[in-house]
Formats: sequence, C-alpha cells, structure tokens
Amino acid sequence: MGKGHVTIFCGGGKGKTSAALGQGIFGASAGKSVIIIQFLKGKMGERIDFIKRLEPEIKVFCFEKSEKDYQSLSPEEQQEEVMNIKNGLNFARKVLSTDGCDILILDEVLGLVDKGIITLDELKALIETGDGDTELVLTGIQMFDELYPYADDVFRINTLK
Repeated sequence: MGKGHVTIFCGGGKGKTSAALGQGIFGASAGKSVIIIQFLKGKMGERIDFIKRLEPEIKVFCFEKSEKDYQSLSPEEQQEEVMNIKNGLNFARKVLSTDGCDILILDEVLGLVDKGIITLDELKALIETGDGDTELVLTGIQMFDELYPYADDVFRINTLK
C-alpha cells in the first residue's frame, strides 16, 4: 500500500484547523468526499456545527465524549478519553484502508503524539495505511522532524502580531 498526498499544518499560530477545513471545502466543491476527525478539542462546538451542514459531502466526527478539551480534564477523565481517541484513530485507519473518502482531515492528530497518547511510529504507520488515493491532512502545533519524509507539503502557521 502507498500513501496518498499528505499535507501538514503545524505551528503555534491560529488557523491550522481553518486551513485544513478550507482544503476540505475546496475538495468538496470539486466533487470530492471529505471526512474530518477532530481530536483533543472535546465534543464538537458550534464552529464545527456549521461544517456539519455540508453533509454528505463533508462528514465530521469527534469520538471524545467530554464537553471540555483534553487538557482541562482530570487524569481519570483523560484516561477515559484516551480510549475514545483510540476509537477515532481506528476509524481513521479503516477509512484509509478502505478508500472511505477522497480527503481525510485529522485535526490536532499531531497533539496526540505530543501528549503521549500515541507514538510517532503509530502515526507514521497510520499515514502508511493509505492506499494512495486518499489525500491526508494533519494538523497540530508540534511538527516532528521524523514526519518530513512522509509529508508532501508542510505549512508552519505562526502568529506575527
């Protein structure tokens, strides 16, 4: 199996998710199917509810159950959410291995590595799961040097003022 086009939006600035969503909307407007899976942000808020209006061309998933973002949870609650997050990753793996969409956006997936929820090797294996047809978009603050060989495009988004 070979990977499809991989784009990464990273950096400390605001706009990584918006850039990824923009790619999804652009793809959907060209007739492509898009799946978005969000991580570490708690249950979907009102901002993503707008995108849900674009179904069935764009489908949005969040496997986390808490209303609060991951960092705000107690250690016990975080452990529970880790199980939900891993369900989301398994879903992403299934989408990639079955050609379940044209564009798969994994929002804040890099944060899962940063927080020790998954290893870098697990993320690399997920990227390699693709069959070559699905475009993969990853977001997160921290970019890892080991991911550069897996990415076709890397955009660092920083706030200048």
